[in-house]
Amino acid sequence: MTAMNLPMTWQTARYRLVLDRPHVMAIVNVTPDSFATGTGASELAALVRGAITRAEACVAEGADALDIGGESTRPGARPPGADEELARVLPVVRAAVGWGVPVSVDTSEPEVMRAVLDAGADIVNDVRALRRPGAVQALAGHPSAGIVAMHMRGEPSTMQQLTDYDDVVNEVALFFGERLHALAQAGINPERTVLDPGIGFAKTPAQNLDLLRRQRQLLVLGRPLLVGWSRKSTLGALTGRPVEGRLAASLAAALASVAAGAAVVRVHDVAATVDALKVWQAAQPLATPGPDNP
Repeated sequence: MTAMNLPMTWQTARYRLVLDRPHVMAIVNVTPDSFATGTGASELAALVRGAITRAEACVAEGADALDIGGESTRPGARPPGADEELARVLPVVRAAVGWGVPVSVDTSEPEVMRAVLDAGADIVNDVRALRRPGAVQALAGHPSAGIVAMHMRGEPSTMQQLTDYDDVVNEVALFFGERLHALAQAGINPERTVLDPGIGFAKTPAQNLDLLRRQRQLLVLGRPLLVGWSRKSTLGALTGRPVEGRLAASLAAALASVAAGAAVVRVHDVAATVDALKVWQAAQPLATPGPDNP
């Protein structure tokens, strides 16, 4: 196998992931289900217990990584302060780091990034692509930690008013090129970073589908792609199904993303996705023996 044909790798704090097959990242939310104005001690304890139980179940179902999030990014959700976010995610991180899989934390807050990495987390998944003041420095201070840099315009409260693109795929690619350059200038090894096109974040359903159809164009940036279609509203628009009825659509979108070059899929339904990927992989053509495939 030549160097050009070697699978890409993703360096994280404790693991160097060889992305020679699709990896499944499980979504573990530690957020209230409602638009509550606050979370009391008993509600917080219940959130944390539930998240730990779910995370452990996801590992048992075959998740390759866990993504723990304490801030909802849906429109209208109240952003928590750093202290509240840490109260939600730190207990889950401390439990999960002993389970033998990479642990990611979905956060944009530099204080949270530093604390969870100090606690043993492997990856920071940032919907704002480390653009908040201090975020790049937080990751530069942990020289092996992995990064998910996602594309989003504006903030969750404003993003759906910011969908005016001349060409959504080209503009996402330009954004990623700029972010990779900024991270390299800060001394962050590109092998630490994967790129998330941000399905549903400042994009219309048509733009999300354009990103899926032309997803391979983003591979020119030389970094793996992490894609999250699970239960997204575009799938509801296509099928007419409510959130709880989008499993089949989510599996179809995950497989389409992998077929278009995604290395990691971020999902709610771990067991079903793992099974679907096993079948998809078994159906792929075997490599032809030759100089590059001994």
